[in-house]
Amino acid sequence: MQPDTWVVQGGCRLQGTLKPAGSKNAALPELAACLLADSGCVLRNMPVIRDARAMAGILEGMGCRVQACADSVSIESDNASPDRLDQNLCRSIRASILLAAPIAARFGTVSLPPPGGDVIGKRRLDTHFLALEKLGAKVDYQRSRILISAPGGFRGARINLDEPSVTATENALMAACIATGDTEIYNAACEPNVQDLAAMLQKMGARIQGAGTNLIRIEGTGGLLRGADHTVCPDHIEIGSFIGLAACCRGRVEIPGVPEFILQPIMTGLGKLGVEIIFDGGNVTVPEDQPLEVRPDIGGDIPTIYDGPWPGFSPDLTSTAVVTATQSRGTSLIFEKMFESRLFFTDKLAAMGARLILCDPHRVVISGPCKLHGTDVSSPDIRAGMALLTAALCAEGSTVIHNVRQIERGYENIVGRLTALGAHISVSEGERL
Repeated sequence: MQPDTWVVQGGCRLQGTLKPAGSKNAALPELAACLLADSGCVLRNMPVIRDARAMAGILEGMGCRVQACADSVSIESDNASPDRLDQNLCRSIRASILLAAPIAARFGTVSLPPPGGDVIGKRRLDTHFLALEKLGAKVDYQRSRILISAPGGFRGARINLDEPSVTATENALMAACIATGDTEIYNAACEPNVQDLAAMLQKMGARIQGAGTNLIRIEGTGGLLRGADHTVCPDHIEIGSFIGLAACCRGRVEIPGVPEFILQPIMTGLGKLGVEIIFDGGNVTVPEDQPLEVRPDIGGDIPTIYDGPWPGFSPDLTSTAVVTATQSRGTSLIFEKMFESRLFFTDKLAAMGARLILCDPHRVVISGPCKLHGTDVSSPDIRAGMALLTAALCAEGSTVIHNVRQIERGYENIVGRLTALGAHISVSEGERL
């Protein structure tokens, strides 16, 4: 076996506590935002994952002083230079596009390779570039590199995003914070990680109103922000993944430190599959032996679980919803609207015994409950990988999961945390994160 392989023994009832890590999708833009500070920043509750390690590596390669200790990292960017940008590391993660605004704002220009990340269909960058152009940047996009220049600095503007892209909202927000003049971002993304980035920027001295709504107003400072000490918010995608996993594995699992406002969007989807939770004072309990019955629409129609921008059901949880549907009694339709390749992993679930029909790249019909059995699978992306791990844990027999580095990109020490709950996962020898 290769070092990126796990062997999972299914059928174990998970019991115990799963503490959520810091949000991957908040930590990555917040690492980039450290370039906007004239002094050091400290980020706490930093997830120990491959993508965060890569982003910190990019900053260190630029000349930033990066010091990591447990789950915190301190970054000082006074010696940073865009000339030392590690192009290979930038190609390795999707989040490298979040460096566009901070580097262009601070140094006047940046040359980035097209970003890497999950292959889940077309992932357009137009919204980023259109927003930065509104703020006064010039963008020269080629297949091999992206050149963004703002030699006179960014200037406040009225921006109407053509889609509520999370990372485009974050790029526009970071650029607007140190622009000259005021900015309004319409059709802004509202996700918790966008709200958390805004909270960090406010600690750094940015003047922001409306984060968490689709209209964000920023009063530009016209200069660098100050350093700040910020704690990364809990990962709502990880929390949703854990709720689905616990329900499928039939044990009682507690998830502490959950902000109440993130639960309704998660349960919008998982609740239709019969998943039940108990919320008490910031703690979520997933009860054991849930009936897991699909809740039909009014009139008995087959329900549709579809994703959407916040506060809709997150597209990053559709893979978990698919696996949960295989364990829920009844028929459901999962409609992934945003990415045309995200559901292609369902062929691996079919090989494990799932009864499903992939209608087209965006829709799959599932009839459950299905008795899954172990087989060999490969993780195609972070979220499908976590879904396949969930399927393996509730299947009969052993499942071999290859390419687990994809899962490790977004889930901190997932083997250790699940093993503590009773999961049987063996890791092949080799370098681990």
